[in-house]
Formats: sequence, C-alpha cells, structure tokens
Amino acid sequence: MMNKFMLAGLAGAMTAGVAHAGAVDRSGQSVAVIFEPGNYFEASFGSVSPKVSGVGTAFSPTPGGSSGNMTESYTQIGTAYKHDFGNGLAAALIFDQPFGADVNYPATQPYFARGSVAELSADALTAVVKYKFASNVSLYGGLRYQTFSADATIPFVTAGPGTPGVVNPGAVYTAKADKDEGFGYLLGVAYEKPEVALRVALTYNSKIKHSLATSETSAFGGPVNTTTEIETPQSVNLEFQTGVAKDTLVFGSVRWVNWSDFDITPVVYQGLTGNSLVSYAKDIYTLNLGVGRKLNENWSVAASVGYEEQQGGFSSNLGPTDGNVSFGLGATYTQDRIKVTGGIRYVDIGNAQTTLGGGVAASEFSSNHAVGFGLKVGYTF
Repeated sequence: MMNKFMLAGLAGAMTAGVAHAGAVDRSGQSVAVIFEPGNYFEASFGSVSPKVSGVGTAFSPTPGGSSGNMTESYTQIGTAYKHDFGNGLAAALIFDQPFGADVNYPATQPYFARGSVAELSADALTAVVKYKFASNVSLYGGLRYQTFSADATIPFVTAGPGTPGVVNPGAVYTAKADKDEGFGYLLGVAYEKPEVALRVALTYNSKIKHSLATSETSAFGGPVNTTTEIETPQSVNLEFQTGVAKDTLVFGSVRWVNWSDFDITPVVYQGLTGNSLVSYAKDIYTLNLGVGRKLNENWSVAASVGYEEQQGGFSSNLGPTDGNVSFGLGATYTQDRIKVTGGIRYVDIGNAQTTLGGGVAASEFSSNHAVGFGLKVGYTF
C-alpha cells in the first residue's frame, strides 16, 4: 500500500516540473519511471508562463526604459514506457525536452534590447536498462539521442570594425542554426527498501556535443555560413524518498548542472562583439524538498519547495534571471490501473543585472515570477 502511494505522491510533486530552472534547464532529466512497478506508460503535458521584465539604468542607452515582458510562455511534453522483464531486469524509453529558451523583447518598448528575439530547443530520447540485485541495490545505464537548434535576432549589439562591444543602434545581427543530432549516456545507482518506501537514486548525465551549421548576417554583410560548436552540459541528479509515518512520504532532489562549461559563440558574433552569445559563469544547483500524504484509497496530495542560489555578477540580456524560490502543489487520483496527476508551481525569480561593458549595470530586473501547470496520466499493465 505504501509503495503505491509513494509513487503517486512523487508523481504529484513532479508534475508541475521545473517551471523556471537555472540557465536553459527545463525537464530536469529524471529517470524515475524506471522504478515504476510492472509494465507502465505515462504521458505528460505542462505549460509555463514566465514574467520577466527590467528597467534601464542611468548607464544604459535608454535610462528608465522598460523592457516589457521579454519571455514567451511555453509548453512541455513528455512520454515514457517502462517494461519489466522479470528477475530484476527492466528497461524504459523516455522522451523529454531537456533544454529550451524563448526570448522576445517587445519592439515597442523604450529599451536597448528591444526587438531582440532568441529561441533554443532540445528534444531527447533516452533508453535505460536497470538491473536490481537481491540486496535491493540497482545499477542502471543508457544512451540518450538529442536534437538541438537555436536562432537569434539582436538589433542592438552589433559593433563597428575594431570596436568590440560598442553598441551600434543601426545594426541588426541574426543567426539561424540548423538542427543537429548528438548522442550521450547516463549511469546510475539506486538503493530501495520497499517496506518503508525508501529509495535513493544517483544519476549521472553526460554532456552532448553538437555542431550547428549556422547562417549569420549583420550590418557588415551576410549571410555568412559558419559552424557553431556547443556542448549541452553534464549533470548529476540525486533523488530520494522515504516514508516517515503511516500514509506520509518525504521526497526531494538535488540537481547539479555544469553550466559554467556551456557556451554558444557564433563565429561572426564573436568577431563583432568579442563576447559569447550565451554563457554562464558558474554551475547551478537546484534543490527540491516535499511531503506527500495519502487521503484515501483514491486520492493523495503533495507539496514541495524548490531553491536555486543566486550566482551574483551580471546576467545576459537573453536570460536576465538569477536564482529562484518555488512552491508546488499536486494531487493524484488513482483508480485501478490508471493514475492522473495535476500540479501547479509558482516561482519567485531572483533579481538580476545586465551590462554593456565597463563593469557597470545597464539594467535592473526585479519582482519577476513564473507559474507552471502540469498534467500527467499513467497506466500500469
């Protein structure tokens, strides 16, 4: 009974997902489906609505000008199938959208980045095999196939020849990168004690290399065909849960992502500005902790809180956020072999500053937030 509730409660907490995680993290790359009992299929849908806006400082080209909401709402979909072969052997196939970004500064706003548009997307298909020993220790691993694409239009960052970093308001820079495919892997170990609903799982996700065929244009010519080399970052997930009282479960996770090694630097853009289009100074840790409670034979509920520490320093205009605190609520209805979970998460986004160089802030982004909704349907057979 606790095992059934344990899984329902955990799903309830995770449905709302990582509504606005650090950098361009979106799905969290969980492989929890591999621990579902029997044969199992699930499909999930999420919608996230961020509100991120800022104001130009006295050192910006548009002092006091508002950026308007520069983030687009987006949706997340995911599916997974897990098959139990018996004798401790199981396998799963997981589709998720691990990374993404949607930036759109309103062209009508009096802000130096107005009209800037950027989109980044990644889809991944992961095959995982797990073997559980008699000691309740499991080893698992798999391969991940990933596609990645990105494009950007930035009207106000193109520099004149020999003057890296100088704003030229009359110039427009664009980059369109074709979709590229890459492969990575994951490795993990877990320990379970079903009688107390205990599970601890540690998963390593490798980086994945992509070579994006890129077409770049600027006020100085184009299109110029180049190749942009990127690596989506390696990461480590620690996920845990345990029963603490009758019909009550505590769960949580810690995720580390090596964002300090992530960089998108198109060749022409670097030549014009001397900078990366997207990069991060530090790695990011995301923490989540929650509690679930079984109400009756059909219903269970869960609540969770998440935290990302602020990194400090300047952020990019394509991602002017720094850390967050989030709060999630979820409920699961179970009937026979079907369970349906809905959830909501509110994210208080950390304040950030951007710069145009010289070590001074060109804008202040504050009082921002995001709201995420999710729905997941699971079927055991």
